[in-house]
Amino acid sequence: MASPNRPARLNRTLLLLVAVVLLAAAAFTLLTAFGVLALVSADQTLTPTSLSPPTWVSYVTILVAVVVGLLALRWLLAQTQRRAKTGTWRLEADPASGATRIDAQDAVAPLVDEVENYPGVHRASARLAGTASRPMLYLTVGTEDAADITDVRRRIDTDAVPRLRQALDLSALPAEVLFRLDDARSARLS
Repeated sequence: MASPNRPARLNRTLLLLVAVVLLAAAAFTLLTAFGVLALVSADQTLTPTSLSPPTWVSYVTILVAVVVGLLALRWLLAQTQRRAKTGTWRLEADPASGATRIDAQDAVAPLVDEVENYPGVHRASARLAGTASRPMLYLTVGTEDAADITDVRRRIDTDAVPRLRQALDLSALPAEVLFRLDDARSARLS
C-alpha cells in the first residue's frame, strides 16, 4: 500500500537541495569576508555609494532572514517526525506451545477491504505499526464529497477496528483515522 504522504520524499529532497545551496552561499560569503578567498580586496566597495540603502533596510533584512531561517528549521524538524515501523508480529500467549507470525500489512488487508465497501468510500489504506503489546493502527480513508463521514467513522469504530482487534487477540487497538474528501473526478480516476 502506498504511503498517504507521497510528496514527502520530494519535499525532503528539495529541503536538502535548498539547504546545500544556502550553506554554500554562506560559506562563500564568509570565506570572502575574512579574506580566505581573495576575489575582492577588503577596501574595495561592492556597490556605488549612490545605491547604498538606508540603515534600517539592513536591520529589516537581518530580521527577515532570521525569521525565514527559523521557519525553515521548523519545516525541517517536521520532516523528521515518523510513525512507528511496521513489521512481522509474533502472536502467542505461551511460547512453549508454538509461535504464530503474521506480517502486519497482511493483517490489515481485510480491514481495508471492509472499509472500501462502505457507502461513499472509494479507497482506503491502513498501516499497523508498533508491536503486539503496543499496537497502533493508521487508517486513511478516501471518501466522496457526499459521503456520510459520521456514519463511516461510526462503522470503523464499531465494526472494522473491533473485528481486527479480535482477530489479532489484542486488548486495545488505538487508531488514527485520516479522512480525505475527494470530488467525483478524482474518485473515478483512482
